[in-house]
Amino acid sequence: MSRIKKYTAEGLGTFALVLFGCGAASIAGVSTVGPAGLGLLGISLAFGLAVVAMAYTIGPISGCHINPAISVAMCVAGKLSVKDLAGYVIAQCLGAIVGAGILYLIATGGAGFEMGPWALGSNGWGEGYLGAYTMKSAFIAELVFTFLFLMVIFGTTAKNASPQMAGLAIGVSLALIHFVVIPITGTSVNPARSLGPAIFAGGIALQQLWLFIVAPLAGGILAALVRKIFIDD
Repeated sequence: MSRIKKYTAEGLGTFALVLFGCGAASIAGVSTVGPAGLGLLGISLAFGLAVVAMAYTIGPISGCHINPAISVAMCVAGKLSVKDLAGYVIAQCLGAIVGAGILYLIATGGAGFEMGPWALGSNGWGEGYLGAYTMKSAFIAELVFTFLFLMVIFGTTAKNASPQMAGLAIGVSLALIHFVVIPITGTSVNPARSLGPAIFAGGIALQQLWLFIVAPLAGGILAALVRKIFIDD
C-alpha cells in the first residue's frame, strides 16, 4: 500500500472521528430542541462506534490509528517507521482540523448558537468545565486511560489475537473510557481529536490543549514500553 493512500486514509478516519464524536457531543449531546440529547451514554457510543466503523473501513489500508498517541506508541514498539510516523501524525491533525471546521460550519447554522469557551466538543478541565476537576485529575485520567487503551490495541492486534474482532474490541474500549472520563476532561486520549475543536474554540480550550497532547502521548509510550510483560507480539 502506498504511503499516500495510508496518509489519506488516516486523515479521512480522523476527520470522521471528530465529525461523529465531537458532533454528537456539541450538537446532539446537549440538545434542548427536538429529540432529547444523547447524554453521556450516547456521546460515548458515538466515539466508540466511529472507531469501529473506521477500523473496518480504513484498517486494511493504514491500520486505522486515527490518533497520534497510537502512532507514536506503534513507532516506539517498532511497528511503524519514523517516516510513516510523521506522515500519519500530520494527516491525523489535518483530518481533525477539517472535521472540526465542517462541524463549526454546521453548528453555526443552528438557532441561538454561541461559541462557548469549550465549544465544538473541546476538551478541558477546571471551573466551568463539566465536573470542574483539577488539572492533576485531568492529567492522570488522560495518561492512565490512554495507557489502557493502547494495551487493548496491542493485545487485540497481537499475532495470536483474532484480527476480525480487533476493531470491535478497540471501539468498545474507547466507549468504556468515555463513560468514565467525559465528566473529567470530555475525554481526549487522542491529541488530534483535541486539536481540531480547540483551534476553532480558541481561548481557554487552546490554552489547555497542551495537556491533551502530553498526557496521551505519555500514556501511549508507557504502554509501548511495558506491553512485552503481558503481550506476545
